[in-house]
Amino acid sequence: MNQQEVLYASALTRLAGISLNTALHLYRELGSATAVYEHRLDMASVLPECSSRLEEAIRNWDDALHRAEAEMQFAERYGIQVLVMNSPYYPARLRECPDAPLVLYYKGTSDLNQSHIISMVGTRRCTAYGQDLTRSFITRLQELCPQVLVVSGLAYGIDICSHRHALQCGLDTVGVLAHGLDKIYPQSHRDTASQMTRQGGLLTEYMSETNLDKGNFVRRNRIVAGISDATIVVESAAKGGSLITARIAQDYNRSVFAFPGAVGAKASEGCNSLIRDNSAALITSADDFATLMGWHTAAVRKKAERQGIDRSLFPDLTAEEQSVADFLSSHGDNMLAAIAVGTNIPIGQLTAIMFQLEMKGVVKAMAGGSFHLLQL
Repeated sequence: MNQQEVLYASALTRLAGISLNTALHLYRELGSATAVYEHRLDMASVLPECSSRLEEAIRNWDDALHRAEAEMQFAERYGIQVLVMNSPYYPARLRECPDAPLVLYYKGTSDLNQSHIISMVGTRRCTAYGQDLTRSFITRLQELCPQVLVVSGLAYGIDICSHRHALQCGLDTVGVLAHGLDKIYPQSHRDTASQMTRQGGLLTEYMSETNLDKGNFVRRNRIVAGISDATIVVESAAKGGSLITARIAQDYNRSVFAFPGAVGAKASEGCNSLIRDNSAALITSADDFATLMGWHTAAVRKKAERQGIDRSLFPDLTAEEQSVADFLSSHGDNMLAAIAVGTNIPIGQLTAIMFQLEMKGVVKAMAGGSFHLLQL
């Protein structure tokens, strides 16, 4: 991406008097950060609803540009990628979310647009039961679907267990941080974080030298929820960040799953409540999860890739419908967000396409929100 656009996008997130939501609105309305900068002196002419307060705030970019330039130098020095929303490397699932970060800072090796991505979250005070669930789930999931990317928040408890077991099983894992990439919190997870940059990555919306504010940890939950196909809550007390992540994932129309716990167990009260309220599907294993999601094993996917799909089987498909059929043939059953990423079709348009394919008997909607290609 044009480095000038990256600079202006980073600066846009630092303008005094402008919230991140307002910055995102300006970016989406004008189509680029460069366009926002170019119209900084006549914003009302291109955005009639622009208030006088916003007009005044958008005029002076000097401090914001200085800060953005310093951050770009920091990123270059430490091998950090700056991902602006329109970048092809920006997580496409996250881009569809209404409050997605305009800019992300990423240090790692994983593709943030893999066909299968899960988020595993839970209490910081996990029990041996929760640790065992995390270990057995990831170990078995690697056997069922070896290309899964595991996302969590690098926090104590279920988060760090998820990252470490993913690393041990050979799965890539990405940690979403609530601060800049100049620090690791908690420091005791530094070695794991270092390994993740070589087998996964570290991702944040915050520049370096960002304070460890409590609100940042809450805001980062939307990235954890939005970047993945499904959120899995392993253990959670009656209140906690993992329940916030689950709620956000549900708002994003993503699948949410929870492991049940014993009645009265403090560490499982949140999970049991999610299941009771139909806010999460109950799972007891990776096999349950894979079945509900409709994710095939690597062997099944490879077989599908070898067989391919003959257009003559579906002579009345449009180009977009054929693209979806080809994707499902190559990758097996998949969620709507993953299909959107693989076919480069916007979610809104894709929903209508999937309906037409169902009517034509080409695909079938599965439990968990995935779609299955019917072999005629």
